[in-house]
Amino acid sequence: MTESGIIRDILEGDREKFRLLVEKYQPLVFRTCIGFVHDKDDADDLTQEVFIQAYQSLSRFRGNSAFSTWLYRIAVNASLNSVRRSSKNFIVQRFNSLFGSEKTSDIPFSQADADDPENILIRKEHVVRVQKAIDSLPENQRTAIILSKYDDLSQKEIAAIMNITEGAVESLLQRAKQNLREKLSAGRGKNP
Repeated sequence: MTESGIIRDILEGDREKFRLLVEKYQPLVFRTCIGFVHDKDDADDLTQEVFIQAYQSLSRFRGNSAFSTWLYRIAVNASLNSVRRSSKNFIVQRFNSLFGSEKTSDIPFSQADADDPENILIRKEHVVRVQKAIDSLPENQRTAIILSKYDDLSQKEIAAIMNITEGAVESLLQRAKQNLREKLSAGRGKNP
């Protein structure tokens, strides 16, 4: 069955078919969300919120773009709203991520790290520094870099999601990479 057929059936009352869309797109939405919030539990909650919003708004999907593009727009907007809401808690979140909160367990470590606590601390600090640099980018650059690097989307797909030209996406990505290089090189030797 095609996506448009599934959507038509959902709109005609077969709510159970929405599960098919969730199963297909949940990994993509999750990757987008975690790119913005950097925490598995928060990304899980946000992913659920995105699908609730998508379900409630499904009647407004016109099919002018791919369903995935429409869903990415919802995920990006929900993620940006979440980041804005939580910006007041930024210092507390960073403190917790550095000093033993359970939420840092998402950072992958090798077996060698288990034998060297210093390596674990260095990797945690590096991850936090990169996340902080991404978070400090202007919103449009952050969105473009997350869709490109976390979701591995093409410039054409990013342009459709952000409703801008491919040239604008390329420019945003170049500026984002330059800003990240500057922020990360300026941050060397400093605590995150």
